[in-house]
Amino acid sequence: MQKSILILGACGQIGTELTLALRKTHGNDHVIASDIREGSESLMESGPFEILDATDYDALEEVVAYYEIEAVYLMAAMLSATAEKFPERAWNLNMTSLFNVLNLGKEKKIQKIFWPSSIAVFGTNTPKTNTPQNTIMEPSTVYGISKLSGERWCSYYHHKFGVDVRSIRYPGLISWKTMPGGGTTDYAVEIYHKALSEKKYSCFLQPDTKLPMMFMDDAIRATLMIMDAEADTLKVRSSYNLAAMSFSPSQIAESIQKEIPDFTVTYEPDFRQTIADSWPSSIDDSEAHQDWGWKSEFDLERTTTEMLKHLTP
Repeated sequence: MQKSILILGACGQIGTELTLALRKTHGNDHVIASDIREGSESLMESGPFEILDATDYDALEEVVAYYEIEAVYLMAAMLSATAEKFPERAWNLNMTSLFNVLNLGKEKKIQKIFWPSSIAVFGTNTPKTNTPQNTIMEPSTVYGISKLSGERWCSYYHHKFGVDVRSIRYPGLISWKTMPGGGTTDYAVEIYHKALSEKKYSCFLQPDTKLPMMFMDDAIRATLMIMDAEADTLKVRSSYNLAAMSFSPSQIAESIQKEIPDFTVTYEPDFRQTIADSWPSSIDDSEAHQDWGWKSEFDLERTTTEMLKHLTP
């Protein structure tokens, strides 16, 4: 009998699209969405949904047993900008939820885990250009600290207890289907909405702040690829670097202006500028290429075309 998949944090920016993609592949009834709140209509109506707090081990264990869960995708997290406002809450959510899932793996109650890391694990002393897989990692944000800690715990549980946990370091993500949830790269989604609705945008980062970014379709495809990969091909059990494109706010503005010539952008950097300054400008993801065949498909121009096409009323 086919086992089921559980998504924790299914109503978030990544979780929503990941849930729908998994349901398309594995069948609606075999992919259980869960979150602390209800999500979009497409998510709620396409398959089973449970109100579930990922930090509640007993409740999580009960859902895993009831649905005969084989794999868990832990997408619940408090992101970088929000986490700076609520440090202890962010640490509790990000780490307790991870321990809960890792312990289910340790106890053989689930067979496979996906947990996302982030470019936030890097810091000001990390090489900013073509950041290598293994390098100096000194995060200066609550989010980054929790992600770096999580990477080490994932590696520990894999090597100590044989837990099959898989991870990728997401760059900033761009999607037209769902709004972002409090990250430092949120501007790269907001800017498209404002370009269409108001023809102007006030950006919270400086115009030349170059960051690694990725269109959501690529991020979902990478997630499915690493989870489908044979276990013995995965040499990295902390988290794989993942890359697609790097650009600055001024560059994304220029790409939009090719389609909307009267679009204007002003720049009013806030506390998120300091966060962005601690992150790389580009990522070396050659190990993901070698180990499980990763290759991105979307560049900035194609991303802009897709965003404007789907967001246009």
